[in-house]
Amino acid sequence: MSPRTAILSPNRDAYSETFIRAHIEHLPDVALVLTDGFLPRRRQDGSLLLPTDTLARLLRRVKGATVEGALRQALAHALRKAGAEVVLAEYGPTGMAALDTCKALGIPLVVHFHGVDAFHCKLLEEHGNYARLAREAAAVVVVSREMETHLLELGFPRERLHYNVYGVDVERFTPAAPDQAPPHFFGVGRFSDKKAPHLTLLAFARALERDPTMRLTIAGRGDLLEACRQLAGALGITHAVELPGVLAPEQVSEAMQRSRAFVQHSVITSDGDREGTPLAVLEAMSCGLPVIATRHAGIADVVAEDVNGLLGDERDLDAMAGHLVRLARDPAAAAAMGRSGRERALRDHDVRDRVGRLAAILERAASERTRG
Repeated sequence: MSPRTAILSPNRDAYSETFIRAHIEHLPDVALVLTDGFLPRRRQDGSLLLPTDTLARLLRRVKGATVEGALRQALAHALRKAGAEVVLAEYGPTGMAALDTCKALGIPLVVHFHGVDAFHCKLLEEHGNYARLAREAAAVVVVSREMETHLLELGFPRERLHYNVYGVDVERFTPAAPDQAPPHFFGVGRFSDKKAPHLTLLAFARALERDPTMRLTIAGRGDLLEACRQLAGALGITHAVELPGVLAPEQVSEAMQRSRAFVQHSVITSDGDREGTPLAVLEAMSCGLPVIATRHAGIADVVAEDVNGLLGDERDLDAMAGHLVRLARDPAAAAAMGRSGRERALRDHDVRDRVGRLAAILERAASERTRG
């Protein structure tokens, strides 16, 4: 029988975190979802875990009371009330914040790393390289082989480390016909340093000089969005580039249906931040699109060179430009790579299978606690 699961996720309504929504929607017996901070402040419906007036009274009346301590007590109360038998902490710092509470209640803690939390230099320093999680978490989930290797180097035991890449809704992201689409390239994701949309624009500008029929759309928002709009203008390519902001999942799927290939120029940043395995890459594969990207983090785990996509080194703009031009001029190659990507998505990345594997990890953690 599936254990009653509590999911702790730090970001409220993060539009880009469809992988966490998949956990909430598809895991069996999710009894509680808490959000808004590594030490959560809110329930899934947005209501405060600890109402403001209650917190104020507590701080006035109890000597030495702190906001953090009050939130920990509220978290413990919510877990007990929900009858939680296992906790899934999304991101490493969430796991660190929940560790003492779970330990006190005797509830096994499963920590799901996603990308920045495993690599960012400042986060690793703040959390002591997650040494306590390595010792005390019941299980740890990673989404790329690079992340797996890195956490092993940090001291996480092999027997409690599980590689489980994200899944995609293969019934929503259905096969396109990239050979029938115009040479229109599509990308989607946060406009962040590690996704480097500015480098995609620079590579596209070089490709556009060789084939002026090409077009590029990059959907999403983030700190670099306005800078990218300014860059497109400075490069003189605004006639060929669209930056529409956030699109709903069905709009993303529709855009992929009209595209020749998916494109993303992910890089490791100066502070160590990097991807796990970008879900958008898997969605593109499910749509039967070839992927043009960099040999970065988990991308190389799921994109095979000249099989379901084309890869270049990070910051190699000429390589990416050449790959764009190649698929603009060879629709048959785009179709063949897209078919291979779809086959791989069906075989390895159906969301039901991947969440099922996560459910098995949670069930094992809960059952081992029961046996103990």
